[in-house]
Amino acid sequence: MEILKRKIGLLVSGGQAWLFGALMLGAVASATPATAVCRQALALGLDISGSVDNNEYRLQLDGLAAALLNPDVRQAFLAMPEINVRLFVYEWGAERGQTVLVPWTEITGVEDLQMVASSLRANQRIPGRLPTALGEAMLFGGSKLLEQSDCWRRTLDISGDGRSNIGPTPRMISNAAVLDGVTINALVIGNEWLIQVERYAKALGKLGVYFQDEVIRGPDAFVELAIDFSAFEDAMTKKLLKELQTRSVGLLVGADR
Repeated sequence: MEILKRKIGLLVSGGQAWLFGALMLGAVASATPATAVCRQALALGLDISGSVDNNEYRLQLDGLAAALLNPDVRQAFLAMPEINVRLFVYEWGAERGQTVLVPWTEITGVEDLQMVASSLRANQRIPGRLPTALGEAMLFGGSKLLEQSDCWRRTLDISGDGRSNIGPTPRMISNAAVLDGVTINALVIGNEWLIQVERYAKALGKLGVYFQDEVIRGPDAFVELAIDFSAFEDAMTKKLLKELQTRSVGLLVGADR
């Protein structure tokens, strides 16, 4: 597994992550009640297209639930209690096929994360084989992030195991107004039917490059790779830590998003 990860790592480079430091603490200290509302709005979009079977669906939702309750992730969410993170979760497949799993939720304590995790674990998949409308999934997430314009940072987190095959492509919507000021990161998932290691690495690497070239955008944007759906929890944990600990100069100095 480690050899495979190194092979794939040569094909896709991630973004640079920065830890919160003295500058962030200074920004918090100087924030006024009018501006210190929300430090980050984080929208998570989960792929439920036809390439995702019922077992993989469960691995995604249960993996996200476990990642949210990971001690390090929990600490990152609650690191600045005066200025919270807001969380939103939806699943996507076909055009206009997005379903909200968790509406915007202010994470003020462990109980909020536990509530979100319980909701994800209790959710059941609606049967149906859906195409992969990745562009529409991005537009939907962007429209929801518009509702959180008072947050310092707005991040869209798209998980997927394939390229867009219906509706507007990610490249076609690159200038969409709803994505202005939004950082988009991606979690790319390998398909387990790719048996041979070399072929698997090459296919996953190419998919990662596709997401890096056409999907991600914004300061410190990055692609996280999961070898397959069984590795989703670990990859999501790493990605959440990067997203919650990443900063931009604009956030610190109050520049426009």
